Amino acid sequence: MTALGPNPDLLRIGNCSGFYGDRISAMREMLEGGELDVLTGDYLAELTMLILGRDKMKDADLGYAKTFVRQVEDCLGLALDKGVQIVANAGGLNPAGLATRLREIADKLGLDAKIAHVEGDDIAARAAELQLGTPLTANAYLGGWGIVECLNAGANVVVTGRVTDASVIVGPAAAHFGWSRTDYNQLAGAVVAGHVIECSTQATGGNYSFFKEIADLTRPGFPIAEIRRDGSSVITKHENTGGAVTVDTVEAQLMYEIQTARYAGPDVTTRLDTITLSSDGEDRVLISGVVGEAPPPQLKVSLNSLGGFRNEMEFILTGLDIEAKAELAQKQLESWLTVRPAEIDWTLARLDRPDADTEEQASALLRCVVRDTDPNKVGRTFSSVAVELALASYPGCSFTSLPGNGSPYGIFTAGYVDADKVPHIAALPDGRRVDVAQATDTRPLDAVDEPDLPEPLGTTTTRRVPLGTIALARSGDKGGNANIGVWVRTDEQWRWLVNTLTVEELQRLLPETAPLTVTRHVLPNLRAVNFVIEGLLGKGVAYQARFDPQAKGLAEWLRSRHIDIPEELLA
Repeated sequence: MTALGPNPDLLRIGNCSGFYGDRISAMREMLEGGELDVLTGDYLAELTMLILGRDKMKDADLGYAKTFVRQVEDCLGLALDKGVQIVANAGGLNPAGLATRLREIADKLGLDAKIAHVEGDDIAARAAELQLGTPLTANAYLGGWGIVECLNAGANVVVTGRVTDASVIVGPAAAHFGWSRTDYNQLAGAVVAGHVIECSTQATGGNYSFFKEIADLTRPGFPIAEIRRDGSSVITKHENTGGAVTVDTVEAQLMYEIQTARYAGPDVTTRLDTITLSSDGEDRVLISGVVGEAPPPQLKVSLNSLGGFRNEMEFILTGLDIEAKAELAQKQLESWLTVRPAEIDWTLARLDRPDADTEEQASALLRCVVRDTDPNKVGRTFSSVAVELALASYPGCSFTSLPGNGSPYGIFTAGYVDADKVPHIAALPDGRRVDVAQATDTRPLDAVDEPDLPEPLGTTTTRRVPLGTIALARSGDKGGNANIGVWVRTDEQWRWLVNTLTVEELQRLLPETAPLTVTRHVLPNLRAVNFVIEGLLGKGVAYQARFDPQAKGLAEWLRSRHIDIPEELLA
């Protein structure tokens, strides 16, 4: 295979997008900021597929990330001049349509750009046949080998549909180094590098627990992975950009949206419990020692369906007797409704404090969310009735919004299908179409036994302080489940954390998780424990079961909870 970059033993991959809506100027910033071989972008998430599905329902020519089109129109000439290849999953539900649009842009700009795309992930038309129901969208997570075919055919730009987030990094690395399908350790190393940089500035200080340690977080730079032939990598960023790359900022992203110690993908299963992180200089972190295994025999499938319609009204409760006021409002509204929605959920957020200096600090919020398959049951027949309480309910009754109609909401579920039932097609720049074989060397995704734990600390004097005094954490969503990864910096802190922060202790600290199934996974190399909380997010982000539907703040809530920590660990 032909090497893509000037150095056969190193590939510099930068990322310029972590989601559909990320910094629009990032592609130009990355191309102008320093040397790169490949520039990637991740535009897809569970909610994004639903958004793109609705776009495509309105216009069959859409279904891709429109912001990516704007970025390429601005930067294609610059990328070609610098010899930087662009690989992105911005094709969403219509990678072929996006490739056609990009060719039109290249022609308009007078540029000789070789455009390729990867497809086959969209299996919505076959969902019922594959026992996946009748969703709006159904996309299997493909791997990086279709990208390899496109790059080896000389593509300057490769766009894909639903590949795994890390595949846009794994594909260029596998092509550059000529890795085989069974070079599992190298592929796993690239997966880890890809997982770190695919969420853009979350690797350079964004959403980082100890953010006050970073000198300049005004405008963090985007991350770069310098991947080596053996699969190890250094995470860094362009010089003179904001943010920071440290062992902890990298670990923060490693903890994001993971589950067990086996991180499954279509090309390789990555053993997260083998990762070693070490400093390689200022704004440089070495990732090494990653072990890979054969992938599982099935591919994960992202399924999005229209669940129905939802609406909400939020009452402001001020001053005394907050709970009694909430009880009255709830009783009145439910008894006044002439048509009852299928679901009525009430949440009382006690943001008030006694003897408050401002009216806002003396107020709580009572939120009522309704859902139904019939939009009329959650429209003004609900919200207007809520407003009718204004002069007939608790003292000081008011609302945060005017009455309105309901809006559609989606439901995400994960499905699984045998890999050999999903096509994987590389549409090359010259028009040829190559069928890419799915993995045949596979291994069932078994659980990892919990490792031997270090001896707990002996009896010592403790102080009751927030867990976040010494612990960092990161949380995220996977469908209706949430994860919280928690880690510490020293071996002594680790001895305390792993023996103290059990499932039972987490459920005590976060009472909302108490009735749910919670599992803990131990990652000693990273001094980390990861908790998976099943069902906390209902039926996925679009269902909006919580005011924090993607569990972004869940880790910070945990860090704010008070716990007895040994004095010696607080020094």
